[in-house]
Amino acid sequence: MSGELTQSVLKRIIRQVGLECAAQGQSLSETLVAFMVKAVVLDPRNDFNMDRTLTENDMQDLIQLCVTRLLDTTNPSLSTIKMQVYFDMNYANRDELLSEQERVLEGKLAPVVRTIIESGPHTQEEMENVYQKIVACVLLRSGLGSPTDIEAVREVTAALQSIFPQTEMITFISLSKKDKEQQLKDLAMLVTGIRLYNKQCQKGGSCIDDLPGILSEAIPSATRTLDEHLNSCQLLAHRYTALLEAMQQDPQRFSHLRFLKLKEALFNVRQYEAFLCILQSNAITSAQEVESLDVQFEAAMMLLKNTVQDRTSIESREVFPLFMELSKLWTGFQDEMLLLSFLTNMADNLQQFLEIQSQLFPEEMLTSLLEGVTVKSDEERIKETMETRVNVSDFTNQEWLFPETTDNFDQLLIQYHGFCAHAIGVKGITVPGNPAIGILKHKEKYYVFSSKEDAYIFAEDPDKFIQLNIEKAKKYAELIQLLELHHQFEYLVPHTQARKASKGSMKPPLKRESGTQTDTHILPPTIVRSYEWNEWELRRKAIKLANLRRMLTHSMQTDLSHMRRENCTQVYLPKDAGTQTKRDNSSNVPKPQIFLKGLRGGSSPTTRMVAVDLTRPLDET
Repeated sequence: MSGELTQSVLKRIIRQVGLECAAQGQSLSETLVAFMVKAVVLDPRNDFNMDRTLTENDMQDLIQLCVTRLLDTTNPSLSTIKMQVYFDMNYANRDELLSEQERVLEGKLAPVVRTIIESGPHTQEEMENVYQKIVACVLLRSGLGSPTDIEAVREVTAALQSIFPQTEMITFISLSKKDKEQQLKDLAMLVTGIRLYNKQCQKGGSCIDDLPGILSEAIPSATRTLDEHLNSCQLLAHRYTALLEAMQQDPQRFSHLRFLKLKEALFNVRQYEAFLCILQSNAITSAQEVESLDVQFEAAMMLLKNTVQDRTSIESREVFPLFMELSKLWTGFQDEMLLLSFLTNMADNLQQFLEIQSQLFPEEMLTSLLEGVTVKSDEERIKETMETRVNVSDFTNQEWLFPETTDNFDQLLIQYHGFCAHAIGVKGITVPGNPAIGILKHKEKYYVFSSKEDAYIFAEDPDKFIQLNIEKAKKYAELIQLLELHHQFEYLVPHTQARKASKGSMKPPLKRESGTQTDTHILPPTIVRSYEWNEWELRRKAIKLANLRRMLTHSMQTDLSHMRRENCTQVYLPKDAGTQTKRDNSSNVPKPQIFLKGLRGGSSPTTRMVAVDLTRPLDET
């Protein structure tokens, strides 16, 4: 079959199964139906071969088998699969949950922020309207009150006016959109810090909850609840394990237990235990984080008090960083409240998938079945085998790892979720392995065992027992996730599309509509019109400028043009120049004084001119 045909066939089967279950009054998610289709196909008892084309009869048989299993509410296996689907679809780690919460908050604030950023008020009334929107935006972003709470609005307005009066609206409007968004975030943090400080000084903040106090009580309570659920499911697991071992040791005595689906019930409580351990680990992390936040918050508040004291005025550069630090720490408390609520809801919702245990195995029934049977806890089983260890010299081709000879021994990725690799396929039970016995390294994977004998048997032919575990997971599909066997089943589905559907994470690909809008020019233009990339063009301009320095500008007027326009001439102005010699010297010479006599003539007809030189000699000067 082609990939497209396979996908269409699978969609048809899933849709048909969902419709038939809905007709029977069971509304099931598409993810659950898809997982059940996969489980039925993998089960060798159903004789489905995915290497050949499914006929119409095969598809009808597959649909009926899936519907039958999905409607069998008395089967613990169905509850386990539902629990796995629910956990995969709803659980998120700390980083994912907080990032999603931030995205949701930004989405809620987006219309308000967009209105503020894109507004261009001109009149005083418009300025006041934009300022009120800024107050609402700051209040919503801080999460400390509702815009409908008049007292909270008054507190935010007073705090905002102390750091951002309305007279600064003109400056705010002139900023770019990116700077406006950043300033709105900074204002929200500053106002939050001011309100927290005022609450500490008993000058307001009545609408602000005492998150540190609430968390200090809620986290231990949630942890105790998780511990109680964990202990109860572990007790059930220990009892079921003891009964299954007793059935294998004395089949005649416990022959009636073969029809009670003990294995499915054991897998159900083991999966529930695994999920509770994840939630418990998150709760412990939250407790540690809250303890650290308490210390930091008290230190930051004390530093702020010492800085402010009774001063009537103080520079903003001294207190603004302290207010913002308070806001960041308070955001940490809000995040922990969100995480705690999420963990509590997850634990409460997981409880429903364990209700089938009390229906199939009431307390009175279990008590009677366990008469004469020794129930051992996981800790007791590990304690019994702490002194036993694999003898490495008994094996020539196998590599064994021990705590004292292996670096990062506790961080090794153990296969089958830490359960005994031998007991799963041979006995069909999940018993925790003891790493102290020795960890077998086979094909770059690590396996643990519940006893030395099981370790020796498994080490004789690891591939054989690994295949047995795979076959067991085919019969009980819930083991695929419980034992983390997703990689083992990739090759069983020949088509690419089906492989993608049967990956370990059953979450469907997230799809959503999205759109982006950008400004034509966010930043002012920085184009240099005089820029030239061509070197020869630059040379041409340089030569032109050099020639201009040697040119003179001429202008003239004619009888026809002198009354029509103004003319001007531009020349290089003369420059002042001077020289300085080593010494000053001067000389003085007599002024020549020469007189001519007889120029006017006389009584004689002939003019007689006489030159008289009255110049003084040089030696007299």
